[in-house]
Amino acid sequence: MTSRETTRLALAHKPGRLPVDFGSTPVSGIHVSVVAALREHFGIANGPARVIEPGQMLGEVTDDLRDALGIDCMGITPRNSGQGIPLHETPWREWRAPWGQVVLVPPAFQTRTDPKGDVFLYPAGDTTAPVSAHMPANGYFFDTISRQQPIDEDNLNPEDNLEEFQPLSGADIAYWQSRVPEMRASKRAIVANMGGTSFGDIGRVPAPQLRHPKGIRDVAEWYMAIATRPDYIHAIFTKQCEIALKNLETFHAIVGDAIDVFYICGTDFGTQTTQFCSVATFDDLYFPYYKKINDWIHARTTWKTFKHSCGAIDPLLPSMIRAGFDIINPVQCSATGMAPEHLKQAYGNDIVFWGGGVDTQKTLPFGTPAQVHDEVLARCKVLGENGGFVFNTIHNVQALTPTANFLAMLDAVKEYHTAGS
Repeated sequence: MTSRETTRLALAHKPGRLPVDFGSTPVSGIHVSVVAALREHFGIANGPARVIEPGQMLGEVTDDLRDALGIDCMGITPRNSGQGIPLHETPWREWRAPWGQVVLVPPAFQTRTDPKGDVFLYPAGDTTAPVSAHMPANGYFFDTISRQQPIDEDNLNPEDNLEEFQPLSGADIAYWQSRVPEMRASKRAIVANMGGTSFGDIGRVPAPQLRHPKGIRDVAEWYMAIATRPDYIHAIFTKQCEIALKNLETFHAIVGDAIDVFYICGTDFGTQTTQFCSVATFDDLYFPYYKKINDWIHARTTWKTFKHSCGAIDPLLPSMIRAGFDIINPVQCSATGMAPEHLKQAYGNDIVFWGGGVDTQKTLPFGTPAQVHDEVLARCKVLGENGGFVFNTIHNVQALTPTANFLAMLDAVKEYHTAGS
C-alpha cells in the first residue's frame, strides 16, 4: 500500500499499518533545530534548514527527510504564514537564530534585535509597523505581542475583528491551482490548510499578521468577552463563517478530491487540568459554526476534518464529535481525564486520534531513549488498535530534542508494526 492508502485506512477506522505524520500541520511539526539535526544524522546535506512556520520556528520537512523518517503525510499550507509572511517568495536568505543556528528564512521575515539580544518580528515584513512578535534572547520561538488599542464599549464593531478574514484573493487562487498537480501526484496523504476556519483561535486573536489590528485583540480581553460580550463574538463568528463557506466553494472547485484531510481549527479549549469554557458555552458559541463547516465539507467531499485542541478536553469531545470533526489532535494524554485507554474506549469508534504518541513536555525532550521507546510502544498498543490512529507526538517536537530520542521513537513505531504483522 502507498502511504496515502495506509492513512486512508486509519482514517476509516480500519486496521493496518500505523501511518506516521511529522510536519503536515502547524501543530504536528518539528522545530527547525531538530530538523537540522535529523538532516545531518541521515546525511541529507544541502544547506541550512528552512523555517516554514516563523512563529513556532518549525522546520521544513522535505521529501528526502520524509523518506528517511517514514512519514506518510504531507501538508499544503496557505500562501502566507500566521505572521503574514509569504512563504513562497524568493530568494530565501540565511538568518542566525538566538541559539546560534543558521536557518533559511523568506524575504519578508524581517526582525530587529535589541541590546539584550531579544528578537522582534514585523507583521507581513513591514518594518514601518509596530512589531507583532517577540523571541527572548534565550528563546526558541516567537510569542505574539498584544497590540490592543483602547476599547470603546459603546462603539465596538465586529468588523474590526474580521479584517483578517477575507475572500480568497487572485494570488491565493493562483497559488492553490499551482499546488494541485503536486497533491494529485503524491503517494502520501495530503493535509490542506486553507486558513480562515479557526474560530476564536487565541493564537490568532492578536492578529500578528496585521499591521494595526483593531477590535478585541488582547488575550485576556478576548476570554472575558466570551462571557461578557457573547453577542459580539457571535457577530464575528457568523460573518467569518459566511466568508469561510464561500472560500470553501472556491477552494473545493480548485482541489476537488486531491486532498485527504482538511485542517479546520487550531483553537485550544483545554488547560493541563480543565477547560477554558463549559460544555454549555462551547455548544452555544462555537458548535454552530464548526457544524456548518463540517456539514458543508461532508456533504460535498470525501475529506476528513481536523480539529486541534490541547489540554483536558474530555468533557468537550462529545460536542466536537457531534459538530462533525473526524480527527482530534494532539491528544494530550498527560492532561486530566485524557488517559489513552479511556479515550480509545470512549471515543475510538467516533474520532481519529492524530497524536498522543509520546509526551513532548517531558519524555521526548528530557527522557532517556529507553523511556521514549517504552512510552511510544505503550501508546501505539492502545491508540493503534483497529485503526483510528495516526502516529504523531503530543504537539510539535520541541527545540533541541535529542536525536537519539527521536530515533528511539521511530524504532518503537517500527517495533509495533513488526509485532502486529
